[in-house]
Amino acid sequence: MRERLSAALKEALRAGDKQRLSTIRLVQAAIKDKDIEARGAGKEKSGEDDILSLLQKLIKQRQESAKIYSENGRPELAEQENAEAAIIASFLPAQLDDAETDAAIAAAIAETGAEGVKDMGRVIALLKERFAGRLDFGKASGLVKAKLSQG
Repeated sequence: MRERLSAALKEALRAGDKQRLSTIRLVQAAIKDKDIEARGAGKEKSGEDDILSLLQKLIKQRQESAKIYSENGRPELAEQENAEAAIIASFLPAQLDDAETDAAIAAAIAETGAEGVKDMGRVIALLKERFAGRLDFGKASGLVKAKLSQG
């Protein structure tokens, strides 16, 4: 992932794409901050899963900001936030569709032996381990809770 970002940065620099360039620099700075934080906790550099989670977090922040800007009559700022979110999303692996999400959740529930909502944490942990960056965990947690509530 780090190599992809570096290559994309060079490409954006050559193409003179200022928005893409600044967004990639922003992502690299966030990764660097995460690495520094990890070092402070005595860990290694952030791994691929950590970076994917960070990218999802950055996208969510942009989407929330865009929504606030839209609600407050600032469409140009909302458009900029949406463009940044799209650029960041281009570095994520393909997202699971609804059928794949349902299958992944069913498999995780079966594998963990989850029987009720109290077991939801184990199921989500397994999903995060296997599908980091490929699954919207906000949506997935609601689906997991619904499936576990049904019994």
